[in-house]
Amino acid sequence: MIKHIVMFKLKDRNKENIEIIVDALKTLEGNIDVLRSAEIGVNFTESERSYDIVLTTEFDDRNALNTYGPHPNHLPVVEIVRSLCSGSVVVDYKT
Repeated sequence: MIKHIVMFKLKDRNKENIEIIVDALKTLEGNIDVLRSAEIGVNFTESERSYDIVLTTEFDDRNALNTYGPHPNHLPVVEIVRSLCSGSVVVDYKT
């Protein structure tokens, strides 16, 4: 199993932007066959080090993760997130 974790920092952290991104991320599960699970979290701690939203996803293997990136149902979500975020960090690991 592969875990793919992405944390997002919003350009402008407000309720509307959080809802837009969370709603977009929710469209991933069930619409990408290689995606086994997705969990979305909104950070409640405000500090300089904090990121605003986290997405934790699971895949069977690296090939599935590689299929996910360019998947046609993933790309529109990437565009929405990029338009509202100033940055992101990623961790991929095998469990």
